Formats: sequence, structure tokens, C-alpha cells
Amino acid sequence: MAIKKNKVDCVIVGFGWTGAIMAQELTDAGLDVVALERGAMRDTPTDAAYPKVVDELKYAVRGELFQDLSKETVTIRHGVDDLAVPYRQHHSFLLGNGVGGAGFHWNGMHYRMLPEELELRTRYEERYGKKFIPEGMQVQDFGVTYDEMEPFFDFAEKVFGTSGTAGNLNGKIQPGGNPLEGARKNEFPTPALKNGLGATLFEKAARDLGFHPYPAPAANASTPYTNPYGVRLGPCNFCGFCEDFGCYMYSKASPQTTILPVLLKKKNFELRTKSYVTKVLLDSEGKRATGVTYIDAQGREVEQPADIVIVAAFQMHNVRLLLLSGIGKPYDPKTGEGVVGRNYAYQMNGGINVLLPKGTQLNPFVGSGAGGVGMDDFNGDQFDHGPLGFVGGASIRHVRTGGRPIGQAATVPGTPTWGSGWKAGVNDAYQRYMTIGISGSVMPYRDAYLDLDPTYRDSHGLPLLRMTFDWHDNEYNMLDYIGTRMEEVAKAMNPEKHYRAIRKKGQHYDTRVYQSTHTTGGTVMGASPVTSVVNKYLQSWDVHNVFVMGASVFPQNMGYNPTGIVAALAYHSAKAIREQYLKNPAPLVQA
Repeated sequence: MAIKKNKVDCVIVGFGWTGAIMAQELTDAGLDVVALERGAMRDTPTDAAYPKVVDELKYAVRGELFQDLSKETVTIRHGVDDLAVPYRQHHSFLLGNGVGGAGFHWNGMHYRMLPEELELRTRYEERYGKKFIPEGMQVQDFGVTYDEMEPFFDFAEKVFGTSGTAGNLNGKIQPGGNPLEGARKNEFPTPALKNGLGATLFEKAARDLGFHPYPAPAANASTPYTNPYGVRLGPCNFCGFCEDFGCYMYSKASPQTTILPVLLKKKNFELRTKSYVTKVLLDSEGKRATGVTYIDAQGREVEQPADIVIVAAFQMHNVRLLLLSGIGKPYDPKTGEGVVGRNYAYQMNGGINVLLPKGTQLNPFVGSGAGGVGMDDFNGDQFDHGPLGFVGGASIRHVRTGGRPIGQAATVPGTPTWGSGWKAGVNDAYQRYMTIGISGSVMPYRDAYLDLDPTYRDSHGLPLLRMTFDWHDNEYNMLDYIGTRMEEVAKAMNPEKHYRAIRKKGQHYDTRVYQSTHTTGGTVMGASPVTSVVNKYLQSWDVHNVFVMGASVFPQNMGYNPTGIVAALAYHSAKAIREQYLKNPAPLVQA
């Protein structure tokens, strides 16, 4: 029999970025909040202390901060009639675990969305006609506009201490920034990070060709900074140990460095770690959540009653929990009906690798998580798709995250993978090899979705999540076109040689190669319960006291990294809960 805890105002499932944001905002509103995190407690002094944190083997290779895939994972297949098999090693994407989630070990790339990407179907139909989006591609609007979201983008940047240079300040284009971005009310909280040589060379080549390079927005503070919660961040020291690691400099924004120092002191907040949530409990009519059940560190089943349930785990875990809880109708790809699991998407990435002349000293070990130079000339709908025949685009950037000896000792194609030949290749390429990265959008398709696996189960006996996904020609066409254009930039850098790292049509999605952890969809937001799981405030259409956070609400994926819009949507939802829902607990949008 389950242990039953005292009822609280709100229970939060998962304690990464969105869990921390919602806990901070709702406790400020006076609610008693309990957060349940499946992993262990993690904090900067204990899990990012120098020098033990700069251990590439422990963190980047063996994945100290990642989820244990032997206990719970996802199964993956390419097609709806294929057999799915479990994902047992962290390659294609990295599932975070513990307090802070992936927000503890991310790079810090902190983009807003381009305005048109929030209204993508409307934009394409108005500009190119209703037949431009092909059959089977389920593109839809988010249900919010850039103007609605701008204050929340702005506040999230202030909380994160994001560094950058404004390019569009109140509608006026500013020198040095991104002229293609949506209008912002304020400058970035901290100035842009300094560029390394690689970023400087990329910026000059891109600008000489008529493109619009700009300092990449980075949640790596460039100066000492105090955020709106009164938490202080230190300046990035370009240590080269950012992704896969906690930040010992308190420079990279994470829940630990921006929110937890204030939140953990509150009497109306409790954080329970090693608490594995198995189900959202519903009333007899299935219209209202009454709390959640979870398995605690001792293996006991516990019931936590609550008036509001916030589902704030990783994208895939959010989808699985709703399916396990019977909230919303599961998606069926054969009929096109149902919504939970619909519109799964990933990212289509590639790059142009550049071997600069001998004698170049890039000093790759001088790295920051997100500092560098980007461009949006081929992102979103910033270029004319009409004659090109594909949907979507890519953010392009050169960011030098470090030069670590195991994973970042790059060699040119054709170099032996071991022995004296490999050593010679590393010695030759280390100081003069760099990448122009292409981070491409992926559209949603009728045959790409998530559901519960009928065969495999986790260590608690619950069905694993099954992912059905493969690349489509649209994304191949997009990446091929943008890759060709970026070869122009590579040539303008006057290299000894450049190498095209672009997927070719016919290649299947391969889980053995890291591609990003930017998985999206499955509990998508929108204007109608027929095509979405949650409304514009991230409130469930079916169970009004359940709110779902994170990238699982994206109707399609974009070229940018997702954290900026994930955080902004959480603040948008929190404001609606505080100012509207608490006064009248009911649907905030009428279906």
C-alpha cells in the first residue's frame, strides 16, 4: 500500500530548468511546492568542484551526469512497422539525470526564437501558398507570438546572465549584433564574450561574402553579474570544460547558479531527490489531477496529493508520463488521430570542416560553452524558400568549446584511428582545424512519433517509451543547400583544404553518432485540442490542473538550441497560473 503524504498546493515532476523556474515563481506566489527529481542532488560545490570536475574521462566519456540507461531508456526504430530496440549507450542524445537535469551540464547556447518560427504554418502559407507544405508534414503554429513572448525572453536572459550584443533594439538595427533577430526591448545583461581566432576568421569570411555574422548569445556570463533573484555569477574563464560538466566558475547559467541558492532557503519549498514519478493520479471522471505517485529511494510507493501538477521532466519523459497516466488521447500514425506522442522531431546537423594553413595557432583549449560567432541568413524563413523546394533552415555558427585530449583531438578525414599515424594527424590538425557548424531544423511528419513500447520495460516494470523516427528528403535538401553555401565561407577563409560533413540522401538516422540532445514534440502546444496536447499557457486541454513544460511542447524543431524558448514559455505559463488560474482554477483557453 502506498505511503500517502500531506496534500500540497503544487507538485513538480522533474527538477531541471523548467522545474526550478516554476518552483521559484509559484513559491513567490505563496504556494506550498514539492519538487520530485528522479536523480540525485547535484550542486556546484559538490559536483563541480575544481580540480576534480575537469575529468574528461569521468564526465564526457563515461557520462557521470547522465541517466543510467540500464534502468530506463527509450526504444528506437526507423519505421512504423519496424521492431524497436533499446538505446543502451549515450551517443545520439544525452539524457540528463539529477537536480538541474541537462541544465547542469549544457553548453549555454541561449537563443530566442525568430518571430516567424512561432507562427510557421501561417508564415509559409501566406508567403508561399497553402500547397507549399507537403502532404504528411504536420507543421503548425505554437499558438503564441514573438511579441507576446518578448518580455519572457528578456526576463529569462536576465536570470541567466546571458552575454551577447543586441542587433534589433526596439526596432532599430544596432551595429555589431544580429540584424535578423526579433526586436528586443533591452540589451543583453552582459556583453558578448571575447572571440577566439577561429570565430574571428569565420566572422570576417562571412561578412566579406555579404552575410550577417553576430556574437552568439551565451548563458556564460562575460562579467560579474547579479540576476533578478539576487544570485551572483562570475565571469567565464574559457576553461574548455563546459558541455558534460558543471561550471566551477559559477559562470554558466544552470538552476544551481541562478535559482537554487534562493529557492532552497524557502520554507514553502521542498525538493525530494531519488523520487521516480510513475503516474499522475486522476479523479473518477479523469478530468482533474489529484496528485502523483512515485517510488522513493527506499523502493516504496508514495502518493503525493496536490492541487496542481507541473510536468517538467525531459521532453521524452514528459510524453511517457502522460501516456502512462492516461492524459490525452495517444497518437495513431495510421489514422492521424490522437495527440500524445504526435510531432516528434529532432535536428539535422552537419558542418564544413576547415584545415587552415600550417602555422595557424587556434589554441582550441581556450573554449567557452557557447561563445563564438553565428549567423541566421539561412535560418527560419530569413531566405526565400520558394524556388528551393524545402521547408526549414539552420542556425550556423563557429563555437569553440574546448580542446580536450580525448574527445576534442580532431583529425582530418582519412587519418588512421590509432598508432603513429593517428598521433601525427592530431599533431598536424590540433591547432589549425575548425568547424563551421550547421544546426538544422526538422519538421514534424505523420510517421514520426512517440508511444509506449509493447515489449520492453524499465526497472520498475513500466513500459519504455518507443521512438519512431527517420530522416526525410526535406531535411536532406535543406542541409545540402546550406552546406553548399557554407562551403563558400570556408573557401573565403583561404584554407589549405576544407571537408564537407553533410549527410547524403538514403542514410538512416544513426543512434551511434552524437547529433544533439534537442529532441522535441510529443505533448505539443497549439490552438486546438485536435492537434495539440496543451494550450498556449502549457495547460492540458483534458486535465486543467496539469501543466506540461519543456521542448515536448514544440510543434516542430528549429535551427536554434531550445533552452531560450523553453525558459520563456515556463515564465509565460507561471504568469498565467499566478494571475489567472489561481483566481479561477479552470481552463485558461476555451476549446
